[in-house]
Amino acid sequence: MINVGCGRTPTVGWLNFDNSFTVRLARFPSCLRVLYYLKLASKESLISAPVIIQRNVAWADATKRLPLADESVAVVYSSHMLEHLDREGALRFLAEARRVLVHDGMIRLAVPDLRRRIIQYLEHGDGDRFMDSLNMRSHNLRTIQDKVRMLLVGDRDHRWMYDAESLSRLLNLNGFTNAAEVPPGVTHIEEPGELNLREREDESIYVEARRL
Repeated sequence: MINVGCGRTPTVGWLNFDNSFTVRLARFPSCLRVLYYLKLASKESLISAPVIIQRNVAWADATKRLPLADESVAVVYSSHMLEHLDREGALRFLAEARRVLVHDGMIRLAVPDLRRRIIQYLEHGDGDRFMDSLNMRSHNLRTIQDKVRMLLVGDRDHRWMYDAESLSRLLNLNGFTNAAEVPPGVTHIEEPGELNLREREDESIYVEARRL
């Protein structure tokens, strides 16, 4: 069972992967501190580094290749990672997830709920607040520092947003079947262990599907 894009919340007893700059530098805390003082790394990176070491988080770019054999995984879980990928990147990730999953293996995705944000907008009517809630990139990279930080850390803004229906459709059209939303705390994964089934439930939807 693997957690892809785990960030600071790896799952105990699972294999955990993340493509963050922090994973590469976690074993070099002095380098991270220098970058932090130069404002090229965030405080979150300093906090995350010990967790990455303790939980043995491995680096991987899931839009290119997960370091696992074909059909070697029972479950792929990813929380608040898919929305950071553009449409092409999302399709590459799903293809890679399908490659490593066994037949009838399970994928569980948690993403920010676009529908919930739209409902909130209709209630308060503040367009700027709505746009802020999407966490899309709202500015161009104007300074050298911003551009260097982007090279080091990568793009952490949202590239696409989903509701339960659109995410289910994406899965069903790309090698998975029976995609459906599940409530927080509910899963069809057998023996999920310490997987957090309510991760960021105040803003998330959860969709599960099986590999064809």
